[in-house]
Amino acid sequence: ILAGVSFLLFLVFVIINLSGSKKQRIDKEKVIIANVAEDHFLDYVDAEGIVQPILTIRLNTLEAGIVKEIIAEEGSMLKRDELILTLQNPELERVIEEQQDEWEKQRLLYQEKKVEMEQKSILLQQQSLQARYDLSRMNKDLQLGEEEYKMGVKSRAQLDVQQEEFDYRNKSTLLQLEGLKRDSAATLLRQDLMDRELERARKNVVHARSRMDNLVVRAPVDGQLSFLNVTQGQRVGSSESIGEIKVMDNFKMHINLSEYYIDRLTVGLPASVTYQGDRFPLRVSKVVPEVKDRQFRVDLVFIDNQPDNLRIGKSYRVQIELGQPESAIVMPRGDFYQHTGGQWIYKLNEAGDRAIRTPITIGRQNPVQYEIISGLEPGDRVVVNGYASFGDVDELIIK
Repeated sequence: ILAGVSFLLFLVFVIINLSGSKKQRIDKEKVIIANVAEDHFLDYVDAEGIVQPILTIRLNTLEAGIVKEIIAEEGSMLKRDELILTLQNPELERVIEEQQDEWEKQRLLYQEKKVEMEQKSILLQQQSLQARYDLSRMNKDLQLGEEEYKMGVKSRAQLDVQQEEFDYRNKSTLLQLEGLKRDSAATLLRQDLMDRELERARKNVVHARSRMDNLVVRAPVDGQLSFLNVTQGQRVGSSESIGEIKVMDNFKMHINLSEYYIDRLTVGLPASVTYQGDRFPLRVSKVVPEVKDRQFRVDLVFIDNQPDNLRIGKSYRVQIELGQPESAIVMPRGDFYQHTGGQWIYKLNEAGDRAIRTPITIGRQNPVQYEIISGLEPGDRVVVNGYASFGDVDELIIK
């Protein structure tokens, strides 16, 4: 009878526990309890930034060729136009020599044609002068004939014949002068065209010669030759990338941020780096909107001063401000967000011996705070960590 009664009491206890809320006992020393308060909320993001040069320039060959000599070594500091390497291209040298020979032949041919046209121009001028002289003589003969006609020495028929001959020669001379004028204009036009063609050929030769200068690779700016990807005797093609030069007169910070901030990051936002107790201001200079592995890239530049002894590849903690400080209901960060998605939290009662599962709404967040939109009030206390061991219970009994 005693065993039966005990079993019935056990069943009643199990039924009561199963029908009620789920509970779990925890040790107060194994969890962190935080206060909810109304305080200033600074909307910012904290991330690790890597120092990079302000500008990296690729070295590309302008002409194909074989590496003849490498002058600069990797890691060396270079000045603008300082020699890096030289190339040789026998085929290019042959082409330039052929163009030079062709231009010389063309220049001599043009000079001969120019002399011929000048001689022709002189001949045309002589013909024009002779035609004017003949017409002047005929005009004087006609005037003399008119005097002889008046004196009765020459008949009217003879004067008419002389007049007709003068009119014919006058028209013929005018036509001849007009033809000479047009021939002169055509000659000048041909000379101008020949001069232009010769000048064009000369520029082609000069351009071909300048291609030899492209076989010498020089530093485009002051900077450090970070790497040079060629060896002596190697053949490289035109426009082939062979190295990089890093501009070292300034630096930038490069960070990767979670896609959560992609709609809130814009160019121009203020930021800062704290190093050895000093704060160095930055400004967001570039935001790459492409998301890869749930992250996107951001570049920042120093506004004024920068930390001493900056080194490429060195890391600093960067704080990017997303807005001005505002008054809000806030609470410290904890691992509860990873397990609850920020949708609920355990809130302690006034006695502090029980924590009840409470729905909440979280707004903005920074590296140390969450903004509470609803579900909690200033003065509340909440459990912020240890959620991996709580399971899905509705109430925590705190010992």
